[in-house]
Amino acid sequence: MNPETPPLTWYKPAELELRLPADVTLPETWATQRPDTGLLLTLTAEGLQLEDLDQPKLKPLRLDFTQGEMAHRRRFGGGRGQAVAKACGLKAGVTPSIVDATAGLGRDSFVLASLGCPVLSLERSPVVHALLADALARAHADAELASILQHWQLRHLNASCELSGAVDEWSYSPEVVYLDPMFPHRDGAQNRAKAAAAVKKEMRLFRQLVGDDDDAPTLLAAALEVATHRVVVKRPRKAPPIDGPTPGLVLEGQSSRFDVYPKQALRRS
Repeated sequence: MNPETPPLTWYKPAELELRLPADVTLPETWATQRPDTGLLLTLTAEGLQLEDLDQPKLKPLRLDFTQGEMAHRRRFGGGRGQAVAKACGLKAGVTPSIVDATAGLGRDSFVLASLGCPVLSLERSPVVHALLADALARAHADAELASILQHWQLRHLNASCELSGAVDEWSYSPEVVYLDPMFPHRDGAQNRAKAAAAVKKEMRLFRQLVGDDDDAPTLLAAALEVATHRVVVKRPRKAPPIDGPTPGLVLEGQSSRFDVYPKQALRRS
């Protein structure tokens, strides 16, 4: 967790029951009353959500793959023509198995799984993992998502030091390892404020919770060690590459880019 993050309280009304996988890290006790300040992870009838009580104008963060933005993207997002799909090597006859080692809010994992890829999502933040696990638990009740969830697995662990073991226990070969580390702002407080204002409000809350991935070079090295075909790193468009080998291919978009580290060609199945 970000060392500058306000105190986090877990709050569950007594009348609501939380059902999550066994590997979700939950507190031994939950608050029985809502606090007035800090971050609040609360269980509602719609699912787990994260709130910043010090910024009441920020909308609570609750993940949902059954409706809203992610449902729209699944139906109308462009399929295999999406940038993340191209970067990961998807094309006619090629549907690689992918390890998303920095799952975060799970959106890229969801897109790749919805396109037929077996996906292993790894998240080290216990709070983010709980939010994502809750969203997946609710998604299991949606018949349209059943085929996607069959080959999408979520685990709570730190990929920078546990990636190899996680891959060894997976049912698929790690053809592609995908990384989307949080990029540190290094241009001073004023520019950090400008950057924060340009980011979606929910991502501001997400960044406040998890902080920056300062171990990105270690994570890249671990990914290169286990990936059989390529490593893909999502970066802000103007950010330098992660310290390490030079990317073999760069795919640029309007605000972000994908640095691709190929090891061998992905073959048609």
